[in-house]
Amino acid sequence: MRRRDRHGRGMRGPVAPPQVPLSASRADTFRDLVLDSVERLERRWPQLADVEFLVMEVPPAVPGETVPLGGSVAAEKNDPARVVVYRRPVEIRSKNRDERALLVHEVVVEQVAELLGLSPESVDPRYGQD
Repeated sequence: MRRRDRHGRGMRGPVAPPQVPLSASRADTFRDLVLDSVERLERRWPQLADVEFLVMEVPPAVPGETVPLGGSVAAEKNDPARVVVYRRPVEIRSKNRDERALLVHEVVVEQVAELLGLSPESVDPRYGQD
């Protein structure tokens, strides 16, 4: 027996098609911003395919130091190089999605530049111009 709602309409269909997420979490949206930035850089720097990019909520607390927006760790014997972007500090410093996307890209560029031993401007010629 099909149930009907109080207006006698019956069951309704899905709100959105199955391929469309009903709502993406802030963490998922942030991760997508980081991935977009990495994809932009990988076209110019194919060696970034060997780098692991991570998103963490907050950096480890270090008393007396400013809160970093990101960090990088060079590759070791069994571990790949890593770039970390800290979601909460970046979100706090950006007002909207566009600002957040620019800040995420700047953080990724700065950390990649540090790993490669280059200036951020040579990693992405548009760095700091947006």
